[in-house]
Amino acid sequence: MQTTRYRVEGKVQGVYFRASTQREAQALGLTGWVCNSEDGAVELVATGTAQQHAKLAAWLACGPAMARVDRVIQTDEPLVRFDGFDIHY
Repeated sequence: MQTTRYRVEGKVQGVYFRASTQREAQALGLTGWVCNSEDGAVELVATGTAQQHAKLAAWLACGPAMARVDRVIQTDEPLVRFDGFDIHY
């Protein structure tokens, strides 16, 4: 298990990115949270296996249909266990 912080930059707010990310993460069995950043990016922290993270990272590189992802930054974090995958407002 590992915990990773993701920062997704581009046209990622106002295009259902958070809800789509939550749905994708839950389908993959990841736990954590996702939120909008004040600077227009989307940030999330997720805990799961390396394989789950690889699939999430591949999905984040494209995002939902209306999004335009310019860059995804990944940072390893200390292991955190979450109960589910939430959207933070």
